[in-house]
Amino acid sequence: QVGMMISGIDGTIVATALPTITRDLGEVSGIAWVVSAYLLFQVATMPLYGKIGDLYGRKRVLLVAIGLFVLGSVACGLAQSMPQLLVARALQGLGGGGLPVLGMAILGDLVPPRQLGRWLGYQGMLFAVAVVIGPLLGGLFVDHLSWRWAFFVNVPFAIVAVISVSETTLDT
Repeated sequence: QVGMMISGIDGTIVATALPTITRDLGEVSGIAWVVSAYLLFQVATMPLYGKIGDLYGRKRVLLVAIGLFVLGSVACGLAQSMPQLLVARALQGLGGGGLPVLGMAILGDLVPPRQLGRWLGYQGMLFAVAVVIGPLLGGLFVDHLSWRWAFFVNVPFAIVAVISVSETTLDT
């Protein structure tokens, strides 16, 4: 569920920081691609993650997806130009494609069918909270720190996700 929260909060934080990012990097023409590069790679990899998770184990593949997402997030925060940011966003999206798909699959594996509705409600609540908090955090980062923190903030969330996934008893 933490993976879903990371995915939800990332988009809203970045959307808030976009004007500052493009102004700082000096390429307003790339503003749409900052979002599109992530979404393109995220959506393209979602079905692949489902199949790869079935073949090699969801837990293992989710940890790889989190790793790619964090690597992309750090690269985004360190980007010095729009092309660097777009490549980093693509890498972030490559990992981001596995977060919702594998998170849902693992939830289905761990939770008995009678309790699944309640757990999906918790997941929906986490996503809603993330969507509300994201723009607030994005604004705080831009106003008081740097737009780069819109990406660096994913690192502590990913650490929590890795710990929680690693502690599951899921074998697949």
